[in-house]
Amino acid sequence: MSWSKLKQQLESFLSPALSGKVEYRATSYRYLPDKSGNCYITVDKKNILNLSDATTLIKWYQTEMEIKNDPDIQIPISNEEIEAVRKDTKGLVPEDRLKVIARGRKISEVAKDLMSAQSALSKSNFTVAATKFLSLSIEESLESNDILLNILALVDRRVGKKRILNMGERVKLKHPIVQYFYELRLSKL
Repeated sequence: MSWSKLKQQLESFLSPALSGKVEYRATSYRYLPDKSGNCYITVDKKNILNLSDATTLIKWYQTEMEIKNDPDIQIPISNEEIEAVRKDTKGLVPEDRLKVIARGRKISEVAKDLMSAQSALSKSNFTVAATKFLSLSIEESLESNDILLNILALVDRRVGKKRILNMGERVKLKHPIVQYFYELRLSKL
């Protein structure tokens, strides 16, 4: 599919509040056939997500420890996770430490997921992911571990106000770029 047709289809699915605010752009190199072009997403004419550039406005994590030490990442801990730790430690650990251990376990899982999603994004081809998005259901795109599919789904008009409001806890576990687009969409409700 040509870029202009793909862009037209993606922009036809944009939420009315974000139409004209969020844009999909691409560069191509006419005389360098071996060099592929860059695709990026802009918000208010500012480059927010460039798939080949780590200097965008969003924090890109280099190590798992950066994720674990980031105070902006909030990890909700459920009672089931605390009970699992209690069971593993056979009740020998004080109550306040159980929460710390459960949070440590969960943040390790989240860190691994974020790093794998981020590395997949840097290697991904925007047009391939966008074409996949157009063929998937909106639920599959929202639940996916692919950052780009999450972003495209969040700015989609098929995701309504109620669904946006109900997914606040799940978005906290996603990459900061997904959180950015979630906050952008939330601000336009």
